Amino acid sequence: MLDLLPPLFMRTGMFGMSEYKAGNVTSVFLAIRIRGREPWFHGFCDLTDRQSPDKMRAAIIAHETGASDSMTRSEKLEAIWNITPVELRGIPRNAEPETGWAEHRGKRTILVNAGRHDAVFKLLDDLSDLEIDEFLSKVRLRRS
Repeated sequence: MLDLLPPLFMRTGMFGMSEYKAGNVTSVFLAIRIRGREPWFHGFCDLTDRQSPDKMRAAIIAHETGASDSMTRSEKLEAIWNITPVELRGIPRNAEPETGWAEHRGKRTILVNAGRHDAVFKLLDDLSDLEIDEFLSKVRLRRS
């Protein structure tokens, strides 16, 4: 970050670049203490909304601490999709009609535990609230 203009604003653990990317959008850097560490995060904020850096900080904290209770169902599904390893997720593209997946062509699926030693692909949108909560709680346990 050398050879740049001075920060546009500075707050405790946060500063915004004075070089705008487009319109009123600029880079904002944040240091957030989470579980005893203080990593730096970067994001872009539209400063026409003076609260956008604080909203971004809150969103990062919610994501990093696994505060899934503040997430909507679609946000939880998106988090599950992004966290699931590539080899355990897919999108049926050439499903044959006899497989029963032809009507789901182009929809996101993930591999889920079907009990005992079985695993099956299930449509991401068809996960129950219980399955979503179980999946996110496993992720939270791995992170801590």
